[in-house]
Amino acid sequence: MFEAIKKIFGGASAKTDEACDGAEARECAIALLVEAALSDGIYADIEQDMIKNIIRESFSMDEEAAASLLEAAELRAEMAVDHYAFTNVIKKHMPKSERVALIGQLWDVTYADGEESPFEDSLIRRVASLLAVTDHERAEAKKASLGRRKGG
Repeated sequence: MFEAIKKIFGGASAKTDEACDGAEARECAIALLVEAALSDGIYADIEQDMIKNIIRESFSMDEEAAASLLEAAELRAEMAVDHYAFTNVIKKHMPKSERVALIGQLWDVTYADGEESPFEDSLIRRVASLLAVTDHERAEAKKASLGRRKGG
């Protein structure tokens, strides 16, 4: 009887852990977007607005929830020592297609202010490598981002 109870609670705990891991991966992904915005030394309002738009569209959140998630991610990015802590969580809990999409979103943030700096390019190269996103996939994500910028 106790084993059956343990299985019931263990299963619920595993699902809760999965949800927590997914939420942590989401926050880490947003922190990387913040890092991209900060990498050229200027965190422009337009970059912050782009990140909020990405949050709302990617996670179907309203303005208040997106702002709250962005605030948590900004704090996390501020306290970060390196990118590995973020990419490690993301790599474990996001499928490859979402990681490639994240690289595209990093480019979207990079281009939000109308410029691409070598610091932003370097950051995206390092992050893509840590996320096991190939050079070809990174280049395609960049190309798609440029297309969205010109089209939108």
